[in-house]
Amino acid sequence: MRVSVVMGCAGVAVVLLAFGVVAPYGSISASTARSRLASDTAAAAAQQPLLRPRPVSFSSPGFHSWALLNTRTGKITGSDNSTAISDTASMVKAWLAADYLRLAAQRDEKPTAARMNDLSIMIRDSDNDAAERIYRLNGGTASIQRLIRVCRLTQTSAVPGLWSETRTSAPDAVRMGGCLADGRAAGPQWTRWVLTEMRRVRGDGRFGIIKALPAAAAATTAIKNGWLLRDDDGLWHVNCLAIGDGWALAVMLRYPGSLGFEHGGTVCRSVATQLMDPAVATGASQRAAAQGR
Repeated sequence: MRVSVVMGCAGVAVVLLAFGVVAPYGSISASTARSRLASDTAAAAAQQPLLRPRPVSFSSPGFHSWALLNTRTGKITGSDNSTAISDTASMVKAWLAADYLRLAAQRDEKPTAARMNDLSIMIRDSDNDAAERIYRLNGGTASIQRLIRVCRLTQTSAVPGLWSETRTSAPDAVRMGGCLADGRAAGPQWTRWVLTEMRRVRGDGRFGIIKALPAAAAATTAIKNGWLLRDDDGLWHVNCLAIGDGWALAVMLRYPGSLGFEHGGTVCRSVATQLMDPAVATGASQRAAAQGR
């Protein structure tokens, strides 16, 4: 490989070598070389997931764990206690919808408008009555057993008759997220629909991870959170699940009820913020701004 050098500018020589440029003497300026390097750097950043393994710290009493899945490589990272078990609460509703639709497609059945409405409000509004109906139609505990098998979960167990008390870990939660993203959960016919509904979560359920993301990324990120102040222990059980381009993140919390619901959303948001790659976030914002002009 030949490398052209602009005389008296060693920095340019290095840049040209990095690009493997073969050019006649003096045919590329230092500013052009720097521009190409910046362009290549931006392109490389754009190909990286927005959330990447990074140190995370926050202050919260009670139980807290998190896990991050790179859906392109399958690698999972997380907190030191990430395999500790908690309950899913409403986070599992995304699976209940996917399971129902996959089974319907396998039977070559078209869901009724009323059933599709149940599935939609179960995801968008976290409607518990709709979830209970779908859970029963899915066979109850059998649906959670299929979740374990289809999504290859290793730390999850069903509580008979109680979908919201399904026991799981943060790594299994992101495995479920990956399963929803890659089509195993809902199947080829319904995966896009389920993810679209998860992107349209509204009201009280739209909190946590999604609030940390740049607007362009938030618009394409699918979420399903769970939250419940349990009478038996007086604790808020708050879970956040988000599925983005190349990543899935889960945060699982239990903390004193006196801290309020908002505390959980703040912690989920903080974890996502600390895991965000600044270079990728900046690139995403710049691309969104350029598209808006």
